[in-house]
Amino acid sequence: MNLPVNPNPPRIKIVLQPEYREQYSNSVQVRPSAWDFFLQFGLLQQSVPEEVEIHMFQGVYLSPQQAKAVLTLLETHVANYEKTFGEIQLAPLPDAGTVQ
Repeated sequence: MNLPVNPNPPRIKIVLQPEYREQYSNSVQVRPSAWDFFLQFGLLQQSVPEEVEIHMFQGVYLSPQQAKAVLTLLETHVANYEKTFGEIQLAPLPDAGTVQ
């Protein structure tokens, strides 16, 4: 089924709320459910060799549709990044049962 294309799509205006913050994250936990996806962002820190701490600072719920849209956007942006800068290398996970 093809949806009609709106010849005059609405303008998109992005408004940053007073509580809006930007923060670096090097750990993302994903918890799916039947109704949504929960993404929890944190900062992984290792101060001693035998222990890693993850300091969680933000959780975001996404609908399945929005999660798929984010996936598509990330795939496109990662592909463009790798075309420009080369393949992104991932470090092996410390344990197959652990999610980073």
